[in-house]
Amino acid sequence: MRILLTGVTGQVGGALARRLGEFGMLLAADRAILDMSKPGAIAQRLDDLKPDVIVNPAAYTAVDRAEDEPDLAYLVNAAAPAALASWAAPRRVPLVHFSTDYVFDGSGDRPWREDDPVAPLNAYGASKLAGERAVRAEGGCHLIIRTSWVYTAAGMSFLRTITRLAKEREELRIVSDQIGSPISAAAIAGALEAIFRAHLSDLAAGFALADSLVHLSATGETSWHGFAEAIVTGLKRRGVPVVTRRVVPIASKDYPTKAVRPLNSRLDLQRLCRAFGIVPQMWNASLEAELDRLAGLHP
Repeated sequence: MRILLTGVTGQVGGALARRLGEFGMLLAADRAILDMSKPGAIAQRLDDLKPDVIVNPAAYTAVDRAEDEPDLAYLVNAAAPAALASWAAPRRVPLVHFSTDYVFDGSGDRPWREDDPVAPLNAYGASKLAGERAVRAEGGCHLIIRTSWVYTAAGMSFLRTITRLAKEREELRIVSDQIGSPISAAAIAGALEAIFRAHLSDLAAGFALADSLVHLSATGETSWHGFAEAIVTGLKRRGVPVVTRRVVPIASKDYPTKAVRPLNSRLDLQRLCRAFGIVPQMWNASLEAELDRLAGLHP
């Protein structure tokens, strides 16, 4: 089996590259191999690569910059997945496509279910929603996985940003009215590995168990402020030198950004459990493992 994995230099793609190779030949596609900003060239590249399965975590994820570059965000997040799905569907090649909680408007305080109404607040969310719809419209074998608040010990992430700031500032002011469930890229990769392991002989039947759309986050919930506090506390406990003494909660209105963020990023995980038997760890348990990696306690 030839498994094409896009976005291998990103958080989720990098984690998946370490997991999916056991299921076949991994075709790790960085931008040089498959440029998602040039969807018109994707079909020819797929003809050359001849994948049996496509896993697409690649995305334009610069949420604020997307407000100034909506066309580029659309190319990568909507037109490119459309090209992948258009090639895959008639060839019966299964496609796993990653999306985001940003397809919702963040209202209310209950976790979002897969069939809840979508209403993105920003250009990034709109582009990701367009990508979802394009994949579904092709009618092929696919699984869309919506995630939220993804982080990792390596690369650019909230964890790395807070770690850097904690070494520089005595006080951190962090938004406390946006609520979600942070999930590590490693946990996401582990969940997809479990899905593949259970359904590799018939991915179409496996994906159908979740109606081709499933939410994946950690369990439990916190705010960005609570997440930051847990990171700083965990760093101190591991002997990482930090100077931060206080992590101060602030409202979103006190930290204006170009793109509006949803206040409620909770994702309902009942379908994930019902369809695949997967119950993710609590968000703070996954954080402990990533902090160990960050502190150099484990490889």
